[in-house]
Amino acid sequence: MRLVFAGSPSAAVPSLRLLAASQHEIAAVISREDSPQGRKRIVTPTAVAAVADELGVPVIKANRLDDSTTQAVADIRPDLGVIVAYGGLVKEPLLSTPRLGWINLHFSLLPRWRGAAPVQRAIMAGDEVTGATVFQLVEELDAGDIFGMLTQTIGPSQTAGDLLDSLSHSGAELLLRVVDALEDGTARADAQHGDITVAPKLTIDDGRVNFADHASMVLARIRGVTPEPGAFAELDGVRVKVLEAAPGASVVQRHPGEAELIDGRVLVGTATEAIELVTVQPAGKKPMKAADWWRGRPSSAATKFEVSA
Repeated sequence: MRLVFAGSPSAAVPSLRLLAASQHEIAAVISREDSPQGRKRIVTPTAVAAVADELGVPVIKANRLDDSTTQAVADIRPDLGVIVAYGGLVKEPLLSTPRLGWINLHFSLLPRWRGAAPVQRAIMAGDEVTGATVFQLVEELDAGDIFGMLTQTIGPSQTAGDLLDSLSHSGAELLLRVVDALEDGTARADAQHGDITVAPKLTIDDGRVNFADHASMVLARIRGVTPEPGAFAELDGVRVKVLEAAPGASVVQRHPGEAELIDGRVLVGTATEAIELVTVQPAGKKPMKAADWWRGRPSSAATKFEVSA
């Protein structure tokens, strides 16, 4: 079939590459506009736009899918639109422009975690299983009928970045199977069933670690916001990024937020057992082992992270 593909971040790249290598034709790619990236704020194309250029596929760069984008898609007369983490809503008349409409690869077990941050929210909520779903795109957010789904166990130490990378590859294979089935007429879609939960986009404040929570919740939050927007805690009024943490094992409980170097490990109290800070990034410095950071602090420095009631 003749496809138009919409996507932006690296999580959409495996789907783009797999479809480009298949018998289907990607007539055009839609991706968000180039934007400043990194400390030097260098204007950079999205990961999907960069790969599309590499593959020689025309790229439509748009932050909003407006009338001009709709006309550009209509001009290429696609059979099917495919969207993977584009970062914007597809509405009418664009929704009906491809002959078969649009399908969406979403990284959750719909209807659980509809929205922009399903992988992150699943980890933060302590889910043990998640997955990927390919569904018919409709105007209501992530509410269309399901063509295919896969499940995946969430590892106890997996970060959102780790899990999203894994799902981006397994999800790409699921997506191709659905596209093939739509081509040969064997695809069947079923309505979504179950309780709906929403996964709004993360903000910087979602990365704030509150050691007054249970240890499992603290660790889940850290993993869920890694690598973006990143976890942090405040000590002496200064933010410290928490890049990696682990259970504190059978260590004597400490008060929430109270930190101490014990047997070469930085342990911080929570509402339950202590957790270990493994890798941190103090303000203005490079990432380092938490124990090295702690040893390098003045003896008079504060030893209790700020907590919220």
